[in-house]
Amino acid sequence: MKNASKFAAVIGLGLALAPWTVAQATTDQPATQTVVVAIPQDQQPTKEQLAKLFEVMRLRQQLQSVMKTMPAMIQQQVQAQSREMAAKIPGASSPTPAQQAAIDKLTSKYLDKALNIYPVDELIEDMSGIYQRHLSSTDVDAFIAFYGSPAGQHLLDAQPAIMQEYMPVVMDRMKERSKALTDEMAQDMAALAKSQTPEPAADKPAAK
Repeated sequence: MKNASKFAAVIGLGLALAPWTVAQATTDQPATQTVVVAIPQDQQPTKEQLAKLFEVMRLRQQLQSVMKTMPAMIQQQVQAQSREMAAKIPGASSPTPAQQAAIDKLTSKYLDKALNIYPVDELIEDMSGIYQRHLSSTDVDAFIAFYGSPAGQHLLDAQPAIMQEYMPVVMDRMKERSKALTDEMAQDMAALAKSQTPEPAADKPAAK
């Protein structure tokens, strides 16, 4: 079960990252914003509008690009899951060549299934329904106009380079500040430990 959860997380994380890199340019709301007012149904964009928006945002290409990076991670998780399951088969500690071939064939079968577990068309369809609840028809027309403009297309062209430069900055900042935070925590823990250590008992005066 542990490997299965990790496997699902790998797929989910990879698929989630692609649309975020584009969608972050369409909102200035804090990432932690949770209170959202749903768009009234009569003001929601049509599926056709959203299809046009996703086209000019190059969303399909973004998702397909992410999907191409997933096989290695998915393969690792599927193989780990396969080893865990195969270990329960009698004689699995030293399988015969025929048994190993059968295990490999079964693993390959489910690896292929895993790589197609959430097709891009279905992913976009699910995303479309969510967009309808959060963006109005007017919003979508404005986004289409922007992303369809030279400036919008330039932003999409520049996005990979921007993220490539930005992520090392994020990692360096986190590493630097995490070290400072860890050092501060260590000092506070040492002070706490010292405060909890009983003072040595004072020598009692000798009885007369």
